[in-house]
Amino acid sequence: MSRRLKLIIAYDGAPFAGWQSQAHGNTIQDHLERAFGRIVGRPMRVHGTGRTDAGVHALAQCAHIDVGKFLAPARWVEALNALLPPAIRVLRCRYVPSDFHARLSAKGKIYRYRIWSAPVLPPFDYRRAWHIPHGLDLKILNTAAKHFVGTHDFAGFAANRGKAEESTIRTIHCVSVRQKGPCVTIEFDGDGFLYKMVRLIIGSLVKCALGKMRIEEITARLNSGQTRAARLAAPAEGLFLVRVRY
Repeated sequence: MSRRLKLIIAYDGAPFAGWQSQAHGNTIQDHLERAFGRIVGRPMRVHGTGRTDAGVHALAQCAHIDVGKFLAPARWVEALNALLPPAIRVLRCRYVPSDFHARLSAKGKIYRYRIWSAPVLPPFDYRRAWHIPHGLDLKILNTAAKHFVGTHDFAGFAANRGKAEESTIRTIHCVSVRQKGPCVTIEFDGDGFLYKMVRLIIGSLVKCALGKMRIEEITARLNSGQTRAARLAAPAEGLFLVRVRY
């Protein structure tokens, strides 16, 4: 008899090719499945909340797996972390009802994007922030960010993953912009996000804050629901999955 295990996982996305399993085997899902396979002695399938891209980090990604081997949750954490690369860590886990699903049960996610707005990027923020050596107009950035709050058709802020989305309508409950010294953080709390949606939104916000785009262009793209050419996607290394809400 199997039991369902819910995992909370943190990872530095820089060394990996994203979440989803690929033939070369260097993804978060691949490393987790290999670790479970070594513990239980057979191939295992881990189901994640969503597919973070190559280079994107996670403070608390969620996943589930059905296991036939019973170990105490703390023992699973210890055993898995002993086999995983240091840049991937299972923070905690617990047994959950069989109807829990990491992706289908999720009610929303929180993403955070970090920008370092100064001439020099400190080495400890390398691959942890988008380095923009010029000053940003935070007032314009804040004003532009507010336009994304609410329910919109975000087709104009999504990339093609190879298959059509059932719907490109999403709700963003809150966007917060904070600055501490040269570090600007932009946080999104929404019910769901399309492929590269946060990175494309950040790209537009930064263009506005640098005076290279008018806020009216953002609202026009939001209102049209149509994809547009010449869009700037912010680099993956500044993006963090903060939390999944259930």
